[in-house]
Amino acid sequence: MNLEKGCSIVWEQCMGLRPKERALIITDEARLHLGQALYAKARTLGAEAVLIQMPVAEISGEEPPAAVAAAMLEADVIVCPTTESITHTNARINAVKKGARIATMPGITDEMFEAGPITADYVEVERLSRLYAELLTQAQSCRIITGGRHELTLGLAGRKGVVSSGVYREAGLAGNLPSGEAYIAPLEDGGDGEFWVDGSIVGVGRLAEPVIITMRKGVIVGIDGREAPLVEKAIPHNTLSRTVGELGIGTNPMARVTGIILEDEKIYGSVHVAFGTNTSFGGVIKASSHIDCVTLKPEVYLDDRLVIKDGKLLV
Repeated sequence: MNLEKGCSIVWEQCMGLRPKERALIITDEARLHLGQALYAKARTLGAEAVLIQMPVAEISGEEPPAAVAAAMLEADVIVCPTTESITHTNARINAVKKGARIATMPGITDEMFEAGPITADYVEVERLSRLYAELLTQAQSCRIITGGRHELTLGLAGRKGVVSSGVYREAGLAGNLPSGEAYIAPLEDGGDGEFWVDGSIVGVGRLAEPVIITMRKGVIVGIDGREAPLVEKAIPHNTLSRTVGELGIGTNPMARVTGIILEDEKIYGSVHVAFGTNTSFGGVIKASSHIDCVTLKPEVYLDDRLVIKDGKLLV
């Protein structure tokens, strides 16, 4: 598979791009070649395509420039191959409200197009993502055991699970691409315990050694391990940015550990907990960042029902 084929999957299978639709590709200088490839493919499919290049954002979750946000309000289909994430921004929320269907692709690489998670069976990915999103919606609480002995509890009551299947063919649908996850905004004051992270963290990449993040009433109160200084630097030092914002479950069998959160958080049977902004999916935090932390083979209980064990989805 080559880059052009991957672009075809994005537009035709995942986004359902139709001739004459207004297609907007948002990129930055670090991902410009991918933006150009997506633009060229959209043009060959008969879309009214526009490519916008913006500066690389300083941090994941940063709002795009005002001109970019304005352009998003005029598009039917938006694909965003960028370095940092605009998934949880007001710009994306407002464009979805106007009916745009959006795929955000923070940290996307050529390899993801050619042999990685873009190549997954999205029928199966969508089935698993919907199933686990419904389990999250029904649950009142979640208990995660990592590293054999570190336990974290999260409150989920009243929150709704979200499907990110990678298939966004209807107006108002949005999510990551490549994708494959079910996620939810936990109660912001309901996180207590320790979360042992052995995969990757936004702003740090793939971890050489695990770190332990300790939470009390939803807020980080300690980070331990040899790589703790890097994690401390990656997460802004304010309460909103250090409040639990997301619980996610990966459902894409083609995703691998790369150090790039776009792929890592989709790994089948993995779990990620994020801190910061969650207003785009049912939470109340609007911070300057959204920092995901991935653990690879957790044991997960929803209302005391075991749903994940050693990297396998059991339901």
